[in-house]
Amino acid sequence: MEVAKIAEALATVTDPQTGQDIITANMVLHLKVEPPNVSFTLQLPKLEADYKQQLNFACQEAILSVYPGAQVHVHMQNPAATPQAGKGGGPQQSNPLPHVKNIIAVASGKGGVGKSTVAVNLALGLQQLGAAVGLLDADVYGPSAPTMLGLQGQKPQVEKVYGKPKIKPLYAYGLPVMSTGFIIEPEQAVVLRGPRLAGIIKQFVEETIWPPLDYLIVDLPPGTGDVQLTLVQVVSVTGAVMVTTPQEVALADAVKAMNMFFLESVNVPVLGVVENMAYFTPAELPDNKYYIFGKGGGKTLAKKSNSMLLGQIPLVQSIREGGDSGTPAVLDKENEAVREAWLNVARNVARQTALRNEMMGPTARVEMKN
Repeated sequence: MEVAKIAEALATVTDPQTGQDIITANMVLHLKVEPPNVSFTLQLPKLEADYKQQLNFACQEAILSVYPGAQVHVHMQNPAATPQAGKGGGPQQSNPLPHVKNIIAVASGKGGVGKSTVAVNLALGLQQLGAAVGLLDADVYGPSAPTMLGLQGQKPQVEKVYGKPKIKPLYAYGLPVMSTGFIIEPEQAVVLRGPRLAGIIKQFVEETIWPPLDYLIVDLPPGTGDVQLTLVQVVSVTGAVMVTTPQEVALADAVKAMNMFFLESVNVPVLGVVENMAYFTPAELPDNKYYIFGKGGGKTLAKKSNSMLLGQIPLVQSIREGGDSGTPAVLDKENEAVREAWLNVARNVARQTALRNEMMGPTARVEMKN
């Protein structure tokens, strides 16, 4: 019996929760082969009977297909079921996305500040720096990702995993993407109440086959509402990136949105602030800066959030053109100044995320009390 051959067989077993194979998802621990015995531990995000039974049978079948005489012993454990040090010693919550290292929410106080532009270019910027990144467009009322990534009119496919439907994200520039814009017709009015909104966000998180990711960037709707609350209930959000423009009116709304993350029941750290449309630079005068919307809004918000200014993005025509044409500005190698501004934001987000993870434990998901 060869360990490599058994591992190869187990790589054909799919986790019904995440849609990933159990080897890629690092769920197989302590694999031991003493012919005819094969034993290993499966690390599971939950210990429900049906879930355990499905995986047990699938593992047995996979190994017996290469070694018919094997005696297979599968031990199942859920580290999240052990008592948590700290708050009350209760059980830790299971993680619906155990193969996603960091979930970054991109938020703003109001619409029109370029939040979706920041989310798309941040995701691709982190990818350009070598990270595995996904984008969840949770802005259900105004989903922009399909247009900005050239995916208009495309529909995600559904794949059955152990008889249960799972959504396969669409890909643009190697980036897995999910958006309500893939499901709702472009001209259809979105009229949804809280429970339906919550259902969509849960579906995008729990029923989508996300690959292993270093970062999942979530583009939230502007303001504070059902989608924001559902997200912090469903997943552990690593941190938030706030987007504002320099003027006072945008800043006032951004402070309100930021304060939602600081609520005691939510307690999501703010990684920093992106000041969008910080100044206008005409293409024919690239060294000139005109502060159309004023100055200092980003720095003020960063100070209020006790974080940092992640970057200032200029108001230039090429960014708008890139968003409309499905070729985001961070990929435009002909406009190095704009591309570098986006890459600088991505570098700072990566640095702030690493620092946050070094200094703090995972964010607890919000539990609703009746």
